[in-house]
Amino acid sequence: MQKRLYRSKENRMLGGVCGGIAEYFNVDPTIVRLIWAFAAIVWGSRILAYIIGWIVIPERP
Repeated sequence: MQKRLYRSKENRMLGGVCGGIAEYFNVDPTIVRLIWAFAAIVWGSRILAYIIGWIVIPERP
């Protein structure tokens, strides 16, 4: 069975992108959110990447 990336319905704060990435890699969603926040502060363009992910990644059926 092929693994697919979906936005999470259970582990969501905004759009479920970080929760979906955490489910895909089988890690704690808090870790993904902390890495994402740190990257957004340091590099800045991660906010746009989150919005694009929110649009492109489908929600789990």
